[in-house]
Amino acid sequence: MTMHAPTRPTACLALADGTLFYGAGFGATGQTVAELCFNTAMTGYQEIMTDPSYAGQVVTFTFPHIGNTGVTPEDDEAGKPVAAGMVVKWNPTTPSNWRSAGPLGEWLATRGRIAIGGIDTRRLTRAIRHAGAPHVALSHDPEGNFDIEALVAAARGFEGLEGMDLAKEVTCAQSYRWGEMRWAWPDGYTRLEDPKYKVVAIDYGAKRNILRCLASVGCDVTVLPATATTEDVLSHNPDGVFLSNGPGDPAATGAYAVPMIKGVLDQTDLPVFGICLGHQMLALALGAQTIKMNHGHHGANHPVKDHDTGKVEITSMNHGFAVDAQTLPEGIIETHTSLFDGSNCGIRMEGRPVYSVQHHPEASPGPQDSFYLFERFAAAMADRTA
Repeated sequence: MTMHAPTRPTACLALADGTLFYGAGFGATGQTVAELCFNTAMTGYQEIMTDPSYAGQVVTFTFPHIGNTGVTPEDDEAGKPVAAGMVVKWNPTTPSNWRSAGPLGEWLATRGRIAIGGIDTRRLTRAIRHAGAPHVALSHDPEGNFDIEALVAAARGFEGLEGMDLAKEVTCAQSYRWGEMRWAWPDGYTRLEDPKYKVVAIDYGAKRNILRCLASVGCDVTVLPATATTEDVLSHNPDGVFLSNGPGDPAATGAYAVPMIKGVLDQTDLPVFGICLGHQMLALALGAQTIKMNHGHHGANHPVKDHDTGKVEITSMNHGFAVDAQTLPEGIIETHTSLFDGSNCGIRMEGRPVYSVQHHPEASPGPQDSFYLFERFAAAMADRTA
């Protein structure tokens, strides 16, 4: 199918340094301001757009065929898209997939998310890698009328994600139970019938597939808001505590998350497992520090080395901050590192079933090399209750 560029651009992406990208808008109309990142995954655009960890970010997809399989409610990782917008090379074509319930453009439009197509995403990605994740303003106007000075000023006025606590914006409003397990052919999603462990999951922006993975290893999951206290957690008499993924600056979220985690560690011997922001929260609670990365890790093809086994796992990642391994205190062991840049991707507490990873073992999208981490969590709870 031959794609023809519109005679007049209907969308504009303005970077804070004044660089402009014109293209064809789709999805919702209007304007949004955010940090710009890029994701290298070849599949899972719907899961990426609904991943709460992308709050405050516009996502550039390096894979050109975005939208060609449509969308389906089964693939939502949250109740609605959380990423601020999307940037793609080619405008989405008519979807072709047996699971498709509708086209990407309509899905974005009804959910208030702006997208731009026809962009040289290689050039844009190189700019992000060179100069770091820029602040941008993305505008979609079917008439093609843009106030460029105002767009650039809006991009420059964005405060950035450093110091920003976004977990409070994406967490659940009240606690709830979760029992749905991972999707499996031919029945799709089924429910856990015989739970073995009671787990409290702290929702800093939890993806649904993480909760499904917990259920799939026998966990009866109670999800609590990000601001839950130690007393809130322990009132459920859990066998283990899980710390979820999420967006924003871990140091800002840590203001209320760290005291809760310290309380759990000091008052109990419960197994604790963290992923992504949960990994960073645990590291902060144990005395380490976090740093802002140049352009972060976003994709489904990141090699991570497990120092305990020597194995290399291909993992799904989505983070713009990282734990500074140089600040890990005595008794906290670095278990995983990125083979792309050597950054920290996992820690564990010596002598206790307390551990976390930066990558996403639940995938969605991505490989499932690291699913064993959920099984390890279940085994730790089994050992404790034996």
